[in-house]
Formats: sequence, structure tokens, C-alpha cells
Amino acid sequence: MNYAENLINLPSLNFFWVLWDFYITAIDIDNNWNVKLLSTPEEDTGNENEAKFHREQPNESNYIDKLKEEIELRKQMNIAELNDLDEDTRLEVEGFRTGTYLRLEVHDVPCEMVEHFDPYHPILVGGVGLGEENVGYMQARLKRHRWHKKVLKTRDPIIVSVGWRRYQTTPVYAIEDLNGRHRMLKYTPEHMHCLAMFWGPLAPPNTGIVAVQTLSNNQATFRITATAVVVEFNHAARIVKKIKLVGYPCKIFKKTALIKDMFTSDLEVARFEGAAIRTVSGIRGQVKKVAKEEIGNQPKRKGGQIKEGIARCTFEDKILMSDIVFLRAWTQVEVPQFYNPLTTALQPRDQTWKGMRTVAELRREHNLPIPVNKDSLYKKIERKPRKFNPLVIPKSLQANLPFESKPKHTPKRKRLSFDDRRQKGVVVEPRERKIHALVQHLQLMKTEKIKKRKHKEGEKRKVLEAERAKEELVSKKRRREERRDKYRTQDKLNKKIRRA
Repeated sequence: MNYAENLINLPSLNFFWVLWDFYITAIDIDNNWNVKLLSTPEEDTGNENEAKFHREQPNESNYIDKLKEEIELRKQMNIAELNDLDEDTRLEVEGFRTGTYLRLEVHDVPCEMVEHFDPYHPILVGGVGLGEENVGYMQARLKRHRWHKKVLKTRDPIIVSVGWRRYQTTPVYAIEDLNGRHRMLKYTPEHMHCLAMFWGPLAPPNTGIVAVQTLSNNQATFRITATAVVVEFNHAARIVKKIKLVGYPCKIFKKTALIKDMFTSDLEVARFEGAAIRTVSGIRGQVKKVAKEEIGNQPKRKGGQIKEGIARCTFEDKILMSDIVFLRAWTQVEVPQFYNPLTTALQPRDQTWKGMRTVAELRREHNLPIPVNKDSLYKKIERKPRKFNPLVIPKSLQANLPFESKPKHTPKRKRLSFDDRRQKGVVVEPRERKIHALVQHLQLMKTEKIKKRKHKEGEKRKVLEAERAKEELVSKKRRREERRDKYRTQDKLNKKIRRA
């Protein structure tokens, strides 16, 4: 037999497991692992509807042993055939065997690698698949390491190790909500996984990832920042974030209004046609179309250009000029197309590779303060009291109202009434002033007497409470002694009864 035929006829281990799976599925498995066999013709003649089955134990071990012997026999035949060949032919058929020393010739190597080559640090050589040579977006399932103290920020550079590659990239973190939407996260969540989208050489799914922020060895804290696994790779990043547009009404027609300062151009208005909007007071509405010139969007000066970005919106009720209109929507987040391969072999071993720095490191180096947005600070809200117009009731409705609800129109008086004059001020005579002072003195004496009486009653109450507490202690002691004497006499009687 030819050696090529022997190689082809060799049943591999995978083929063995396929046969074994097929054999197991062909067996009707019950609690005793028996094989159901059809009944014989003699038994079927008695009653066709009642079939009897005989069970017998399969000889599984013999079948497996036969397969193993066949595999081992084929293996020995292949080895014998290959041993009869010369080295060149065997190399073409079998390839390089394990443990063979090889010489690799690498082209287009930078001169720095030759200058800083250190034979005490070996270089690992690995094979990269055809699909891994392309560059694109990768989505990974990432979790911050529990020993790393700080959380990771979106678009902060990290160094990832994916397969045979190590490079620096700027990931964007996200989480998948109930609607299947990937919402952007500013920071990695605590004690749970999130999605990370970054740009780099593509790796197959289920590839493990280890992330660090720096390669220096003089760190006091734990260096590994996160671990991840590749979920999928594609050429488009599908991450969104919330956006809130604010507008103000510039003209109102019953349930239709023109909204300004929400969009910057007519193209944006056309893009958001049909979007749901809402006022602060809770009135819902919808963006219709771009406002035309004939319905109010006219230039202030003659011959001037029409202002763009004014939208015509309809609401479920009439709004006011003081209302603020909100539009909540989702916008696409752009993932930076950045990856920087690590070139540690092109520099001396005593130097640490440095790549892109984070924003916090740059601020710390240049002594720059953290920018503070005044609109994000908490401050006291002061609203002016609103003045509502007086309620006007039609005369046709006033006739049907009860007397209490009817508006009372009193004519204005030229002279002040008695109550108004009394409130303004009253001239008191000397005799009345003396009487008023005497009444005040008597009232003061009465209040002082009441205070003294309450003070004495409080002192008496304290004395009584102290006496009651003493009596309670004495009574407690007396009851304790009586209880003790009672238990002693009862114990003596019980002992006499036991002796008798």
C-alpha cells in the first residue's frame, strides 16, 4: 500500500468521536442502558398489537477497544511508511516535526531592533490568521479588575494584549439596554461587565484580552486594569448617547407654535421631522416642518435673509411664550480610529515604552485645573411670582351662577370707610391712656402670679416623686423578703415529704 493511501485512510480522533456519537444516538437509552430489539415472528403470531421486546446488554467495551486498536494500527503503519522515506520527501509530506531547530529570515526589519537586540530576552514568534491582518472595530465584553482601584474612563488610552498583538487604543464603553440599544457609559460600572468598542487589528471571537494603562514596573498598585473577551468585530460602531435640545417659542397660533434656538439649520429641522417634544409644564407635541416665510418667519430688515432653524410644531394644548420646549433624542457616538502598536523591541530594555497619555496626566503635568461648567453646579432656584390676569366671567354665565359665586362689583368710594380710617390711626385721650396702662399692669401682675404658682407646683411635684420612689424601693425590698421566706418554708416542706 502507498504511504499517501495510509495517511488518507487514518481515522482521526475526531472521526472516532463522530462514530461514537452516532452509535450512542442509535441506542434507545433507558435506566439500564439496554438495547431494544424487535420481537421474533413466532411471538408476533400470537397477538399483533402486543409486541414483546427482548433486551440484551450491548458489548460497548469491545467496540471501543476495536476502534482504538484500529487507530493505533494505522498510526504505526504511517510511522513505518514515513521512516522509509528520505528527509526531503518526509519534510514535504509531514512538515516540520516538533523539536526541530529552524532558521527564520525576516524582511524589512528596522535598524533599531538590531541595535538594541538582547539575546537574554527571547522573541516569541507566532502565526497570524488571514482575517487578523485587517483593521476595524472590535466589540469586547469588559470588566474592570476588582484589585484595580480606579474606574476606567471612556476614550482614555489603555494598552491591550489581544492574541499575538499588543497595542494602545482608546475604547468607548457602553451597556446594552432592554431595547437592544448600546448606550455610551462615561465610566466603567462597578462589579459588572460592560461593552467596549475600540479600533485595532481584528481578532476572532472568544479571544481573551488583558488591559493595562502603563508598562512601568515601579507601580505601587495593581497594574492590570481590566480583562475582556472579544464578542464580535465589524466595520461600524453602533453606540449612541442621549441628547436634549432646548427651544423657545417665538410665535404662537392656537395649538401651533414656531420654536427657535432648538435647531441651527433647516436641514436639522428636516432630519427631526416627526420627533416628539414636550414643554416644562407637560404639554406634548410634535415637530412638523420648517417654518415658512408667510407664517411668521420673516426677516427683521427689509432685504435680509430668513433666519434658519425655526421649526413649526403642534401641541395638544396652547402653550405660553414663557414655556421651554425640550426634544430628547439619541445621537451616534464616534469611536476614535486610533491604535498604536507597542515597539518595545526597538528600544533599550532599561527604557519604558510611553504612548498616549490620559487627560488627567496632562493636567497634572501642566498644573491645569479641572474645567467647571457653571450650568452643572447646584444653585438656588429663584422664580418670580407669576401674575395671572383677572378672571372674566361672561354675563350669560353670570346669570346662571349662584349668588355666592357671582362677582360683586362694588363702586369705588371717594371717602375712606370707618374701618379704613380706624386702621390708619386713632387719637387716644389722656384718661383712656391711663386706663389702658392700668389694664396692662394688672395683666402683668396676673401673668407673674401664674408663673410663681406653676413654679411652686413643679417643686412640690418633684418632692412627691422622690418620696414615692423611696416608698417603692422599701416595698420592693419587703416583697423580696416575703417571697424569699415563702420559698424557704416551701422548700423545707418538700424535703420532709421526700424523706417520709
